[in-house]
Amino acid sequence: MGIIIKPIITEKMTALGEKLGRYGFVVDKNANKIQIKQAVKEMYGVEVEEVNTMTYAGKRKSRFTKSGVLSGKTNSFKKAIITLAKGESIDFYSNI
Repeated sequence: MGIIIKPIITEKMTALGEKLGRYGFVVDKNANKIQIKQAVKEMYGVEVEEVNTMTYAGKRKSRFTKSGVLSGKTNSFKKAIITLAKGESIDFYSNI
C-alpha cells in the first residue's frame, strides 16, 4: 500500500481547495511530511508548498440494542493537509 490512502472529499475541504489551494488526504500513519510531499507530487504532478499533518486516535463507541450493549472502537488514522503553489490545483473528479 502506498503513502496516500485516499483523498478527503467533504464540503469543507472542497471550499478550502477552491479558496486557498489546500487539499486533504488520509495517509499512512508512519509517513513523514517529506514522504507525503513526494507522493503527492508524483501522483498528481503538482508543486507542493506546505504539508501539515494530524494524527487521530481511535474512539471507543458503544450502542444499546435489544440483545444488550455492543461496544467497539473506531480506527485511528493520520490526516495530511497539502498547500499547493500558486496557480496549481488537483481535480479528483477527472477519472470518473
